[in-house]
Amino acid sequence: MTNEQNQSVTSAQSGQNVIARSERRLPAFGGKQSLGKQQKVDTKRGFFKKKECKECEKLKMEMEEYKIGWQRALADYKNLQKETTARLGEWAQMSERQILEEFIPVYDHLKLAISAKGGSSSGGNEEQLANNNDPWLVGVRLVAKQFADILKTHKVDEIKTIGEKFDPRLHEALGEESAEGNESGVILKEASGGYIMGERVIKPAKVIIVK
Repeated sequence: MTNEQNQSVTSAQSGQNVIARSERRLPAFGGKQSLGKQQKVDTKRGFFKKKECKECEKLKMEMEEYKIGWQRALADYKNLQKETTARLGEWAQMSERQILEEFIPVYDHLKLAISAKGGSSSGGNEEQLANNNDPWLVGVRLVAKQFADILKTHKVDEIKTIGEKFDPRLHEALGEESAEGNESGVILKEASGGYIMGERVIKPAKVIIVK
């Protein structure tokens, strides 16, 4: 062989050696080594996925507990509002009733004064009172009417007495008298007026009933 041929053979062998070494160094795609790495990655993903699901369930449970607690608190608050409103209404009615109870004795005294001027302390003669033009009596009547209007404005009604059947819930009997032609237990006279506000009796009427 000539020198040039020897150099060509040597170069070819060197190239083959380099290629062989390179093939040993590079990993084989799709081989066992790549498959092992892929399995490790999948395992890690599955681990984090399971962990994430567990946290989600825990958070859902906590969220549901907070929601139930909030709903209970809201219901309690609404009930408190209703109770407070009801109590305020009761206190307002109580205050109103107390003020009216202080007005009522004055109104009763005015009615007694009018009756006395008419010649009767138990109601007087309505026709006689109506025809009496005494300035003093006219003035007292006007004041009494103003009191009556105030009571009606606040839904306070006078309890009916004379001629009505005695009702222990509305009337207080001071005594009994005989009266021909009247049924027993019927109210004969009124000693003091009574008043009712709605279903609540502010003051029972004091009366005399038939035996």
